[in-house]
Amino acid sequence: MKTHDFWYDLPEELIAQTPLQQRDSSRLCVLDKETGAVTHRHFYDIVDYLRPGDCLVMNDSRVLPARLLGHRPTGGAVEVLLLRDLGDKKWECLCKPGRKMKEGDLVIFGDGELTATVTEVKEDGNRIVTFDYQGIFLEVLERLGKMPLPPYIRAELQDQERYQTVYSREVGSAAAPTAGLHFTQELLDKIRAMGVSTAFVTLHVGLGTFRPVKAEDISQHHMHSELCMISQKTADILNETKRNGGRIVCVGTTSCRTLESLAKEDGTFEASSKWTEIFIFPGYQFKAMDALITNFHLPESTLVMLVSAFAGREHVLGAYEEAVKERYRFFSFGDAMYIG
Repeated sequence: MKTHDFWYDLPEELIAQTPLQQRDSSRLCVLDKETGAVTHRHFYDIVDYLRPGDCLVMNDSRVLPARLLGHRPTGGAVEVLLLRDLGDKKWECLCKPGRKMKEGDLVIFGDGELTATVTEVKEDGNRIVTFDYQGIFLEVLERLGKMPLPPYIRAELQDQERYQTVYSREVGSAAAPTAGLHFTQELLDKIRAMGVSTAFVTLHVGLGTFRPVKAEDISQHHMHSELCMISQKTADILNETKRNGGRIVCVGTTSCRTLESLAKEDGTFEASSKWTEIFIFPGYQFKAMDALITNFHLPESTLVMLVSAFAGREHVLGAYEEAVKERYRFFSFGDAMYIG
């Protein structure tokens, strides 16, 4: 299949720049993956599509406030984006302006409570930097760092927690698992009271999630690598759900990729973790997922391809076309889909 097979026209004004005041009041486009039929609801109506005995699987990864704005001793502004923790206060980073950041250069953040020294310039242009600070790095980051919002969001985020799910707890993502942003604690309590179990997986979302597919033939695209894990508690819940005939409903493509990466051939689970480069596109046979809650994804992206593998390309692009006509809000802070 060609990358352009997953293109759709999206007016720029439909890209949501800010989150809604109430998380679960976003719209919900319900797609029947067998027939392609589309129904328009609100996200709080998700309870109508869940059944007692189902299991809702959520990614509990928390976004690192990984965007640091600093300056050189000479006064020039520098932006440093944390990519990967290498241990011993060293991080792989993306620096802007990159060309000027040479080995040995110093960057100062805040009033000097955090500094970074470039220790290596990599072939791909990334920098290895060593940080110097007192106390706990995560607490320093919470004070000085900003959320690394996707490139299509240009508005400043007023409340950083709005780019975190209400159940986030494992710090390590460079971007939010955005399908989960629609849930409130009250809605989750209501879902559990229906007899739907909830289970958590962890996949730390990398910046590669925004990397475009450049290959004309999608099978030639190489996915970025992301760390994902399932606990024994989650494995037990998933196995019990399947044994009892319940459905596994993934919240977001990251939860889906985690389950499909770690499921055994018979669809069962055990506690496990791995770096996954799984690329799901039409023709893929799902081992674990029965239904999906997701956001609207960028044209020609690997995520549109994943959703198309689950529901059929024509059905998905038809639903997207209808969502554009109905003026849905798109991407990270946009509206949601339920596919089942």
